[in-house]
Amino acid sequence: MAIKYHENSKTFHLYNESISYIFKVLENNQLGQLYFGNKIKDRDNFDHLLEMQSRTMSVCIYENNPYFSLEHIKQEYPTYGSGDMRYPAIDISQKNGGKVLNFEFVSFKIFKGKKTLNGLPATYVENADEADSLEITLYDKLIETKLKLLYTIYNELPVITRSVNIENCGSDDIKLNRIMSLNLDLPDMDYEMLELTGAWARERHIKTRKLEQGIQSIYSMRGCSSANFNPFIALKREGCTEYKGEIIGFSLIYSGNFLAQVDVDTYDTSRVSLGINPHGFEWILKSDESFQTPEAVIVYSGKGINDMSQTFHSLYQKRLARGKYRDEVRPILVNNWEATYFDFDEEKLISFAEKSKSLGAELFVLDDGWFGNRNNSKSGLGDWHPNLEKIPSGIDGLSKKINKLGIKFGLWIEPEMVNKDSELYRNHPEWILQTPNRNLSQGRNQYVLDFSNNEVVDYIYDTLKNLLEKSEVSYIKWDMNRSMSEVYSLAHKSEDQGKIMHKYILGLYDLYERLINDFPNILFESCASGGSRFDPGMLYYAPQAWTSDNTDAIERLKIQYGSSIVYPISSMGSHVSAAPNEQMYRNTPLDTRANVAYFGTFGYELDVTNLSEDEEKIIIEQIKFMKKYRDIFQFGKFYRLSSPFSSNETSWMVVSEDKKLAIVGYYRVLQKVNQSFRRVKLLGLDPNLEYVISTYDYKVYGDELMNVGLITSDYSSGKYRGVGKIEGDYLSRLYVLKSIS
Repeated sequence: MAIKYHENSKTFHLYNESISYIFKVLENNQLGQLYFGNKIKDRDNFDHLLEMQSRTMSVCIYENNPYFSLEHIKQEYPTYGSGDMRYPAIDISQKNGGKVLNFEFVSFKIFKGKKTLNGLPATYVENADEADSLEITLYDKLIETKLKLLYTIYNELPVITRSVNIENCGSDDIKLNRIMSLNLDLPDMDYEMLELTGAWARERHIKTRKLEQGIQSIYSMRGCSSANFNPFIALKREGCTEYKGEIIGFSLIYSGNFLAQVDVDTYDTSRVSLGINPHGFEWILKSDESFQTPEAVIVYSGKGINDMSQTFHSLYQKRLARGKYRDEVRPILVNNWEATYFDFDEEKLISFAEKSKSLGAELFVLDDGWFGNRNNSKSGLGDWHPNLEKIPSGIDGLSKKINKLGIKFGLWIEPEMVNKDSELYRNHPEWILQTPNRNLSQGRNQYVLDFSNNEVVDYIYDTLKNLLEKSEVSYIKWDMNRSMSEVYSLAHKSEDQGKIMHKYILGLYDLYERLINDFPNILFESCASGGSRFDPGMLYYAPQAWTSDNTDAIERLKIQYGSSIVYPISSMGSHVSAAPNEQMYRNTPLDTRANVAYFGTFGYELDVTNLSEDEEKIIIEQIKFMKKYRDIFQFGKFYRLSSPFSSNETSWMVVSEDKKLAIVGYYRVLQKVNQSFRRVKLLGLDPNLEYVISTYDYKVYGDELMNVGLITSDYSSGKYRGVGKIEGDYLSRLYVLKSIS
């Protein structure tokens, strides 16, 4: 077992070959944190790591012990009000109006494998030997409430997952105001906080800041995880780079409002909290009711940021994503949106699909505008039946016609939203989130359906199931295009309004779960105005997500580079769009657009019926290339080599498991005058294998490519280079490395 309990010292040690996590039962029968980091040898007693100090003005638990102050003890799941003046992990309002808590250690269970979380996404195991789990039960006698802390450590990965379950065992109601999935007290503040921030069309840009005393946090209160802040932070030591140094990553498997916070006290200790955002959250627990928090994931690396990322990639790709497409390469698609918008008919769609097939695409996707009275963004949303004026055959007939062409059919939906100009709203105006007697805000001419109401979720489920059962649909793009406002449910009592945001997410997960179980052969792609809900929670239901509405290749360098900090390449929806680009109005070469999009799921967002002869030839070759190499693009080990956030040049690479094949992407935004010689040092190759490199006419060993580097200069000795000329702005090159052994 990877988990040990030492009875004499009352110490728990979770460890594998990479990490150690150690905490103990303290003198007051609460839990104290001792160590988290690189693996250390197990021993019977780690009490020397418990640091306490008598400090003037401290509030202490015991009258005759000036050392035992919770303010200065690193804790496992802290509360507020008994000496600890920092932010707590949990806050409960009680019948007598008090908030002081005392959760004491009662018992524990160690077991192989990993539990599922009812109604929530979480990492999993396929056999019990992959991981070991620990469940610790704490109890507050006064309010008769049980708290279970659940830990899992994966045996082959430097990963620990955590979640919390609370149960009201008494007769009085209690009200949860705050319940974090994770708390980790660290002994110092010598870290930089790395986060993924942005906005629509510039999602998941990498930001770092040095920890300072006080609060530093990221959050969402938008009802979704958001494009503004991703539910992830990392703490890295100063000097930690992509390939050296210590870093701890914290990720929340949740798609709603969240808080990721580091509270540094004036003694320089750092408290990390991660969980549901307490703002707007109030959950009344009646007798015998329980509440389960989302799962938080901790990843440790002593080998730099990229090593941490590869751990997240392995875990999320193979033990979070599920279903048929978890391990299958993704179909190359063509989406009609940027080509037609709302202006199409059945004949145009069939010709579009025929052309897509002739280019080599495998999937034609019909985007917005196929349903209800949907000819613009102001009407029809919510009416999930085909517009027979546009599509006389209906979705069932159209899908069958397109499948007969030898290309699969996909469909766009936005099931969580509604227009006022729709049959659904006219029949059920009470089904949207709305606060009585308050102004009702709109976003993109649409309103949010109340997914905290089971009746609404059931209706949408029945409607979509009926549509999909009759049709030959292989792919669903599931969109969500606005943040929540005036959050109030007419279906729930006033005292339950603090539950609505979380119950909405539970309703969303329930709808996804039912549909993926009914239609296991459909590839679901999540979308939310691009990347506004690109989070681990969605990855549990849809193995890929639309990375951003911004398809400009140069902007995508930052977006995809930042996304790769946590998310595997197979999860990134990445397409080639028309130039000038719709978002940036930038003209980039067709080759560059593809060379960026290859590092993802790959497809096209342009009018394939209006291509020049040269563009057709190029796209045919691009699709052939992706089909040949998509397995390594989507499932190879990914290395970031140079960052678009700090350089005019970006480079990254993927390497096959056996290291006999690698593909390097090299991108230069602007041409420099009289540029110096350039090299990129590669990673992940076998130093003893000899490789042949596309565009080169010589062979080279892996050790040379990793220590000397790959030459990327515009000009070098013509004998060795296939370029030999200046190529201008927005340059990109792919280098395919194949072992000749």
